[in-house]
Amino acid sequence: MRVLVVGGGGREHALCRALARSPAIDRIYAAPGNAGIAEIATLEHLSVGDIPGIAEFAERESIDLTVVGPEMPLVAGLVDELLERGLAVFGPTRDGAMIEGSKAWARELCARHGIPGALFGQFTEARPAVEFLDRLSPPYVVKADGVAAGKGVTIAEDRAAAEKAITDCLVERLFGDSGARVVLEEFLVGTEVSAFALTDGKTVLPLSTAQDYKRAFDGDLGPNTGGMGAYSPVPFVDDALTERIDETILRATVAAMEQEGVRYRGVLYAGVMLTDEGPRVLEFNARFGDPETQVLVPRLESNLGELMLACVEGNLAPYRATWKPEARVGVVLASAGYPGSHETGREITGLDAAGSVESVHLYHAGTVRRDGRVVTSGGRVLTVSAGGATLGEARERAYEAVDRIHFDGKTSRRDIAERVSKGAG
Repeated sequence: MRVLVVGGGGREHALCRALARSPAIDRIYAAPGNAGIAEIATLEHLSVGDIPGIAEFAERESIDLTVVGPEMPLVAGLVDELLERGLAVFGPTRDGAMIEGSKAWARELCARHGIPGALFGQFTEARPAVEFLDRLSPPYVVKADGVAAGKGVTIAEDRAAAEKAITDCLVERLFGDSGARVVLEEFLVGTEVSAFALTDGKTVLPLSTAQDYKRAFDGDLGPNTGGMGAYSPVPFVDDALTERIDETILRATVAAMEQEGVRYRGVLYAGVMLTDEGPRVLEFNARFGDPETQVLVPRLESNLGELMLACVEGNLAPYRATWKPEARVGVVLASAGYPGSHETGREITGLDAAGSVESVHLYHAGTVRRDGRVVTSGGRVLTVSAGGATLGEARERAYEAVDRIHFDGKTSRRDIAERVSKGAG
């Protein structure tokens, strides 16, 4: 099989590495890829937003399976374009990707089908949005409706901050068209976890859980980011709670879409808040999470390529997911200033030394190779993923490897999995 992976982040590096283990796959391409992916795949210098270019490449090269990593090409209809050309592709169509592409659409779907979520309102004008705040209590959750690279959510501690977030979206258009509509939600109190499932549109195959860290700084302080670290599995999510999440959220959502004429194929990600009233949906993604994929996929013992193909062919029912007996902790190394403005082109050293730490995988994100050197090319640069018999052991290995990597402006959180590795939730 010839496989094309669309994307160039840590998530796509993890997917490429897992797919490369499949004996049925003899050639992997990546568009655009990065310096790490280049070691296991042939890079094709296409932007993830170049829908015609990617489709033409897949058709020209007789690609047997295309795996779409990021949300943007899903929302833009890359899957639809490939299907029209008779090409196999893992990921939802444009209609299915609305589960992530429009938070309002996702909330309305949940409301119509009784899927547990938060009290919400959606608005295209600032005045009624501000008035809706009267129905909520602080802190307030303000979300840009569309895709905003994980940065379109504001947790406003007081009304003034909430009104500013509304103005940023609807008046200042800080997020462009993605913020032309805002969703206001009640703040759910509890512990957040990430739940994943593969689906062929009918059968839903739940995967393991993970927990990610969205704030930029230790102690969950600072601005929201695309994710600064993650671990898997989540020890306080037992079998009974897992089954409840699977039934009331993951399976219920796939069934709801099918009832409304949307055949969803690919991976469904649910950000779930564990509240006193039970698990409730915070958000959905139409793809694997980043950086959760970098701790989830390395734990998967099953053949990922085989599972993806079963989703595409509508034949997932006979399959089960099996897992290695290990825990994983992933720490993101970022450029100084991320998620705001940041410099690039900084040489990265110590990669071989870090990769020699037991059970460590280095997943590249914002990296390129120039004149024989690996240099930074983005905000999130690398994810250091380490395995161990316990989360504590995995965490020690991860930070040992982190400390062996150097580039000017390197930043990272130092508290990934710290509390949970010590038995705290």
